[in-house]
Amino acid sequence: MSDSIEKLRRELQAAQCTVAELQDQLENRETTHRLTTLELEESRSALLFMLEDLEAGRKKIEQAHQEWMAALDVVDDPIFLHDAQFRILRCNKAYQQCAGIPFEQIIGQPYYAIFPKTKVPLPCCLRAMEKTEETEEEVVVGEVIYRSRAFSIYDEQEGYLYSVHILEDITMDRLAENERKQAEIALNHANRALVALSEVNRNLVYATDENELLQAICQAIVEQCGYRLAWVGYVQHDESKSIKIMAHAGYDEGYLDAMQPTWAETERGMGPSGRAVRSGTTQSCQGMEDDSCCLPWRDEARQYGFASSIALPLANSKVFGVLTVYADEVNAFIPAEVALLEEMAGDLAFGVRTLHTRRERDLALEQNRQQLGQLQDNLEDTVRAIATIVEMRDPYTAGHQARVADLAVAIARQMGLPDEQAHGIHLAGVLHDLGKIRIPAEILSKPGRITDIERSLIRVHPQAGYDILQGINFPWPIAQMVLQHHERVDGSGYPQGLKGDQIIIGACVLSVADVVEAISAHRPYRAGLGIEAALEEITRNRGIFYDPQVVDACLTLFRERGYSFK
Repeated sequence: MSDSIEKLRRELQAAQCTVAELQDQLENRETTHRLTTLELEESRSALLFMLEDLEAGRKKIEQAHQEWMAALDVVDDPIFLHDAQFRILRCNKAYQQCAGIPFEQIIGQPYYAIFPKTKVPLPCCLRAMEKTEETEEEVVVGEVIYRSRAFSIYDEQEGYLYSVHILEDITMDRLAENERKQAEIALNHANRALVALSEVNRNLVYATDENELLQAICQAIVEQCGYRLAWVGYVQHDESKSIKIMAHAGYDEGYLDAMQPTWAETERGMGPSGRAVRSGTTQSCQGMEDDSCCLPWRDEARQYGFASSIALPLANSKVFGVLTVYADEVNAFIPAEVALLEEMAGDLAFGVRTLHTRRERDLALEQNRQQLGQLQDNLEDTVRAIATIVEMRDPYTAGHQARVADLAVAIARQMGLPDEQAHGIHLAGVLHDLGKIRIPAEILSKPGRITDIERSLIRVHPQAGYDILQGINFPWPIAQMVLQHHERVDGSGYPQGLKGDQIIIGACVLSVADVVEAISAHRPYRAGLGIEAALEEITRNRGIFYDPQVVDACLTLFRERGYSFK
C-alpha cells in the first residue's frame, strides 16, 4: 500500500512540473491552465488539467476595474489605494485633481510625496496596517481641512493586500463648528456681562453708602460673573496723578500695590487704566503677555493668572474714576461683552453721582434743620422775652402765661395730638395774654373788683394780641389761638362769639388751661380758690363752655396722672 502511495506522489510531482512547463509555453498564446486533483475511490487519484482562454478573464477583470473606478470617480472626496510601501495602486479622479498631475505620474509613487505632501506616512495609515480598528485624523492642506481615514484589506490567510485611504473635506463642517463655538463663547461672555450688569443695578437700588456700593460691585463682578479681579479707583489730582484704589475683589495678593496705578503719561500710566482716565474711553489689553503697555507689571500678571484686562472710565461731567476688570484668558472681552460692561460702568457712575447728590442733599437738609432749629430757638426766646415784658407790667399774674402754656401742652399730649401741634399750642400759651400790653397797668394790678368799663377794656386783649401776632409767619396758627382763647363752645365767649367747631382745637385747649390756672391761683382782687374749685368749674361746664375732650384730658392729668402746677 505504501509503495503505491509513494508511486502516485512521484507521478503527481512530475505532472506538476509538466504543468509549469506548459504554462510557460502557453503564456504567449493568451491561455492559462487550471490543475485540479480529483480524489477517486480508495487510494486512487487523478489530475485534471484544463486550459482556459486568458483573454476572456482579462476582459472581465478590466470591466470590473472600470466599474469600480467609475463608482469612485463620482465621489467628491479624494480616494486612493496604496500597498505596504505606501505606493499608490489606484486613485479616483478627485485625488488626481487634488494632486494636479496625470494618473500615470501618480500610480506607483508614495502618496506622501504626491498628496497630501508629508515627510512621512500619516499615522492613521500605520495604525490601519497594524490591524487596529478604523482610524482617522485631521490633515490641513492650505485652507482645506481633510478627515483622513484608512482601512487595510487582508486575504483569507490574513495576508496584507492593500490599504484604502479616504480624504473627506470637512472644511465647511469645521468652519460651522468654529462659528458655533465662537457664537457659544460670545453668548457665554455676553451672559457673564449681563450678570455683572444685573448685579450692579441690583446693588444700585439698595445702595446707601458709596464705599459699600463700590465693594459690592467688585465682589459681584468676581464672584457672580467669574472674572479674575475687579477694582475701582478714583482719580487723584496730586503731583503724581495717582489713581486711589477705593474697592477691589478677586485674586490679587499684593498685585495692586505692585502696580501703583497712575494716569500720568509715564510708563506706568500707559496701561489700560491710565489711558481710560486720560481719554475718557474704554481701553483693553486682550493679551497682557504680549502687550508692551503692560510691561511694568507683566511678571505679576503672569504670576496671578491675568491674561487680559479692560478699563472702563467712570464719568459724570468728567472722568472721576475707572473700573478695571481682569480675565484669565486672552481675547476675553468681545465687542458684545464690552458694550454691556460699558453700560455697567455708566450705571455705576450714575449710582455714585446719585449717592453724592443724596449725601449733599442730606447735608443741606441737616444744615437747614440746624438753621431752622436755631431760628426756632431764637423765635421762642423772642416769644418768651415778649411774654416777660407783659408780666413785668402785671406782677400779680407773673408766671401765669408759662403755667398755662405748660398745662396746655400736657393736655394736648394727653389728647394724642401730634408733637408739632402740641408745641405750637405751648407757644400760643406763652403769648396768649400778649394783648394785655395795651391795657393800663392800673387796671391789671387793681386789688378790688373791676368795673364794667374796666372789664370791657380787658376783653380787648385777645384782639390786641392777634393784631400784634398776625404779621408773624409762625408754623402754627398762634395768632388765631390767641384771638380765640376766650371763646366758649356755646357761643357765649368773646371777642367774636364763636361756637362749636368754629373754635380751633388749640384755642379750646388754651381756654381750659387758662381757666384752671386762673381759678386756682391768686389774683389782685381775690385769693386763689385751689385746684379742686378749678376742676369743678370745668366739670360743671363741660360741653357748655368747654370742649368735652379737652376737659376729660385735663381731669385725667390731675386726678389720675398727678399733674400739678410748678
